[in-house]
Amino acid sequence: MKITFLGAARTVTGSNFLVEAAGKKFLVDCGMYQGKVTKELENSDPFVYDVNEIDFMLLTHAHIDHSGRIPKLYNEGFRGNIYATKATCDLCEIMLPDSGHIQEVEIQWKNKKRVREGKEALPPLYTAEDAYRCLEIFKPVSYDEIIEIDDNISIRFNDAGHMLGSAIVEIWAIENGKTVKAVFTGDLGNNDLPLLDSPTMISNADYLIMESTYGNRLHMKNDEKAKMFLDIVSETLDNGGRVIIPSFAVGRTQEILYELDKLKDEYSQDEEFSRKYETIMNVPVYVDSPLAISATEVFKKNADLFEDEIKEKIKRGDNPLEFRGLQFTQTAEESKELNEDTRPAIILSASGMCDVGRIKHHLKHNLWNPKSTILFVGYQAVGTLGRAIVDGAKKVKIFGEEIAVNARIEYIEGYSGHADQTWLLNFIYSFINPPKHIFLVHGEPEGQDVLKQKIEENTNCKVTIPEFGDSYELIGDEPPLLAESKEIELYRKEFRRLDLLDKIEELKENISDIENVVMQKNIETQDNDLRSLEERVQEIQKQIKSLMK
Repeated sequence: MKITFLGAARTVTGSNFLVEAAGKKFLVDCGMYQGKVTKELENSDPFVYDVNEIDFMLLTHAHIDHSGRIPKLYNEGFRGNIYATKATCDLCEIMLPDSGHIQEVEIQWKNKKRVREGKEALPPLYTAEDAYRCLEIFKPVSYDEIIEIDDNISIRFNDAGHMLGSAIVEIWAIENGKTVKAVFTGDLGNNDLPLLDSPTMISNADYLIMESTYGNRLHMKNDEKAKMFLDIVSETLDNGGRVIIPSFAVGRTQEILYELDKLKDEYSQDEEFSRKYETIMNVPVYVDSPLAISATEVFKKNADLFEDEIKEKIKRGDNPLEFRGLQFTQTAEESKELNEDTRPAIILSASGMCDVGRIKHHLKHNLWNPKSTILFVGYQAVGTLGRAIVDGAKKVKIFGEEIAVNARIEYIEGYSGHADQTWLLNFIYSFINPPKHIFLVHGEPEGQDVLKQKIEENTNCKVTIPEFGDSYELIGDEPPLLAESKEIELYRKEFRRLDLLDKIEELKENISDIENVVMQKNIETQDNDLRSLEERVQEIQKQIKSLMK
């Protein structure tokens, strides 16, 4: 068995792995890069592999960074089966066309600028119609069902607990009379994630390809998370402000709705809690995302995947995705009206990383207001607008306009759908027969390096953090790195060039941010403030020297 890492290598987006085993070539995930413009450019690049040689595909879950380039794959001729859980297939029916619509809208805006510059207009990566067409090759499967692709390859999908329908995929391949087993975790769920069951523990594997998003971080406990959420929201509403929650349309939105419903059961005897809860329930809670609205219906349709306690509540007629004050806004006109009404409210809107969608309008109308709170509840990738705000940007550009960040900024990391360091390690500890070798993917370098050290200190497993384009032959305890093809070599150079542009752009933004702060300061500036700015400049100087090398 051979694996080539063509996405989510030393980064958290663009998951795409080419597997060659028992005479077949197949893909695990085909995701979109998300973040800076240079990352998005990679989405339109040709696939490194010949699409017509791919026999089938395994899709771990519906998030766009894992599924978003499937319509492009289809447009270029791929007609093999895409195996995924039923819930993943249901979600892709709404998420991929929505992504196609976003591609169409975004390219219209970009082409207006290109035409003014005398450049040729570009086509969208794919359209909503393209996305609808590719759905014909999806093949739904059930958890725990062993699927025999042929006499030599079998697969099984297990609950990953990350989002509705997410899967850990086991792959058995017989080559030269010997069976090799590889396990792809996809994205592993947080162990106490609302609504969903915990990730399935796998008993054995020869090789493990594991995500590492939070490889160097720990989440807060559930009870702390609920109290923090209640305090932040009620304080903002008491102050006459609005709570804007950039929320991933699928997963985080439904979990926040569940959390709002569940709060009434947490501290029912606590008088102060009751006051805060009533504060929340007396203002409207808007879900301002057509995709999130559709996804909520998919969640209701697949309630059999919820944890047992939730299923019992639903049977009693208490659906946690429905409560008083909850309102859904479908049309663009309804969305605009939300920003014309300045009364206290809670608004959940996509996208979760703030790069596209209606959330950008809500940020434009609320970021400048010190009464409002922007509450982040999901991972913010490097290079996204959400990450810039979380990292403390004083000003950001939205629709070409510079907006001051005066609102209260909060980040409750415990709502992340990803396992933290403890649960990533527990997943490895749970193996009865641990893997010979582990490959860490879907993470940023700092977190991956820490997690690798932790794994090697606490287990007998060897760990590799593959670079983009690396190919490994899965043999022995130390799988050899294979010589790269000419196509991979060229693609890797382009990948590195774009990555360098990303880093340069980030440095420019940091320098501009510091310059704006320094220009506004006067002679009475505190020594601590100046010292902090000097340290930031020194750090940037080090980064520039590193890039020059």
